[in-house]
Amino acid sequence: MTRSLILLGLAVAALAIVHLLLPFEPLIALRRADPATLWLLVEQIRLPRTLLVVGYGAVLGLTGAALQALFANPLASPDITGSSSGAALGAVLGSYWLGLSSPLSLAAAGALGALAVLVPLFVLAGRRADTATLLLAGLALALAAGAATSLLLALAPSPFAFYDAFEWLMGSFVDRSLPQAAAALVPAAICGVLLLGKARAIDVLALGEDVAASLGYAPRRLAMWVIGLSSVAVGACVSVCGAIGFVGLIAPFAGRRLTRGHPGRALAPSALIGAILMLIADLAVRLGPAGRNIPVGVLTTVAGTPLFILIILKMRQRVTA
Repeated sequence: MTRSLILLGLAVAALAIVHLLLPFEPLIALRRADPATLWLLVEQIRLPRTLLVVGYGAVLGLTGAALQALFANPLASPDITGSSSGAALGAVLGSYWLGLSSPLSLAAAGALGALAVLVPLFVLAGRRADTATLLLAGLALALAAGAATSLLLALAPSPFAFYDAFEWLMGSFVDRSLPQAAAALVPAAICGVLLLGKARAIDVLALGEDVAASLGYAPRRLAMWVIGLSSVAVGACVSVCGAIGFVGLIAPFAGRRLTRGHPGRALAPSALIGAILMLIADLAVRLGPAGRNIPVGVLTTVAGTPLFILIILKMRQRVTA
């Protein structure tokens, strides 16, 4: 397990360096012509993008693993449960209707939107709703939040709201600043550390609420912690970079394979795998056709949909058996 984490960490570091330096040609040209502009380019344009790609990917992998463990459902990723859609709704409401403009206030609005979507799922889970009910409820909440976001944009005071928000809602790291990166990643990092601290409790919770309670854990309190921390982390990132799907589904799927199904131990590797997947996706976007700015969320959705279908088929086979 430790060896796997070290290898994943090295992979994240290597890809992050490549992401920061690619493409190389402008850096080489600026190093010869104007070194001061070179460092300005790296610090103000490329560094925030790399930090956000790594951080957002790690957040999606970590929160996806935590939510899947909480709901005992391999499909309970931030995008499938509607957390990402709720965060986008909160950010749009705060930006276009409440006049919020600072990165920190938009991050708070996104966190509240994500929390508003996750709480109904927690209530259903507390009433012993089955997996299919939770999945359908999550998809319904995601669709409702998406429709509400479109409605708010259509009725927004600015007639260009749809155009302005399209790239952001589909997920983009273009032209993000260091203050925006800080507003997203500082609360996300705090929540991520707290979630990792709950890894042992999440492992015990997988044995059942009665077992967890007998060992001194409070299952309901733990569930609210997981939901609250996941909401803040995802909401802060979505408010800055938009909603990016399926990374929170794929990364925990791979993380559990490395830990032989232990949900708590899968948190850290899922976070690292999420960062790797996001780095690869954004590198693929940057190496695409010149002048064609493809949103990262489009690429992750295209790649993640087949895996989503595969997981559903495996769940169906398991239930049938």
